[in-house]
Amino acid sequence: MTDFRMPSLGADMDEGTLVEWLKHPGDLLRRGDIIAVVETQKGAIEIEVFHDGVLEQTHAALGATLPVGSLLATIRMPGEVPAEQVSAVPEPILQPAAAVPPQPLPSQAKVSIDVLGQFRITPVARIIAARSGIDPGHILPGSDGIIGLREIAQLPQQPPKHRIGIDLDEMRKAIAAAMARSKREIPHYYVGSALDVTVMSDWLSSENAKRPVPERILSAVPIIKACALALRKVPEFNGHFTDGRFLPGQTIKMGIGIALRGGGLIAPAIDMMEMLPLDDIMRRLTDLVARVRGGRLRSSELSEATVTISNLGDDSADMVLPIIYPPQVAIIGVGQIAVRPWVVDGRLEPRKIATFTLAGDHRVNDGRLALRFLKAVEQYLKKPEAL
Repeated sequence: MTDFRMPSLGADMDEGTLVEWLKHPGDLLRRGDIIAVVETQKGAIEIEVFHDGVLEQTHAALGATLPVGSLLATIRMPGEVPAEQVSAVPEPILQPAAAVPPQPLPSQAKVSIDVLGQFRITPVARIIAARSGIDPGHILPGSDGIIGLREIAQLPQQPPKHRIGIDLDEMRKAIAAAMARSKREIPHYYVGSALDVTVMSDWLSSENAKRPVPERILSAVPIIKACALALRKVPEFNGHFTDGRFLPGQTIKMGIGIALRGGGLIAPAIDMMEMLPLDDIMRRLTDLVARVRGGRLRSSELSEATVTISNLGDDSADMVLPIIYPPQVAIIGVGQIAVRPWVVDGRLEPRKIATFTLAGDHRVNDGRLALRFLKAVEQYLKKPEAL
């Protein structure tokens, strides 16, 4: 058996509220399956499992707010024998009904039924009741003694008990706490370079001219890929500072800073970005932006990125001086691409320039390594067709 616990979805998360079980005891699980939905300051997060197996038992009730590390469920691993006595039901959070005593289920019934106190309720009906603020203890069961969707639908709906989407005030509190910790604990330094990205920009314009509009690639995509490749050459910026020492990232899991409508910022991560073609990065980035602004993300996207890149986009600022998100040891800031007068081979020419700034943790890396990283980024951007 293995324990499935409330995950940590960043340095700014202390607890989460369980709002939905998407798997139930007895269900087969595959690595990557969504098992539950947890509400945090970052919105509703889909929690994934990282093992194949069977959901043996749930230990947390819907609506419960639990600290990081709390036991949510037990998963039976392949080849293990089921427990002799399994309580597949969370602690009831609702009072049992007293209206009609439950009737025996027909032997041919194939629907999964949850038992809460002294009444029976289907899993879907239980979820809808909890999300709608309805007490099943006040619902008259059907003729078979079961509360199902039909019985739920007959009652007036009440406001949901949990938030829908992202609470920007709560997010701002989380950001403030994480950034205050960063500035308090991490000895920041900054190294920046204005890079000539004319070759990359012109190549991208030529490529996009051949494509229909939905398939075009943003300039941020080759920039992200170049930074990921440069991190392979300078791995001292990719990882975490934990328990007084640097733990290099096993992969490059790059957090992408995404602005929210109405304010706020979130940085979900894409793993192994350096291995992906530009088209795949664009598709994943588009999907991320849509789900971030819809307030729906997956736990794997928020579980400890190894480095972050922040790009405010076109028509924004020339320079970004970002703050490291702990326990990461670096963050890359990219300013807007702007036409500047530039000396090329002794001639003054208009060129497309972007300022790249790397904020590093002086406990782990230094300015010379930062300069090596920025030089590597520049070299990759001079050969965009190879990205």
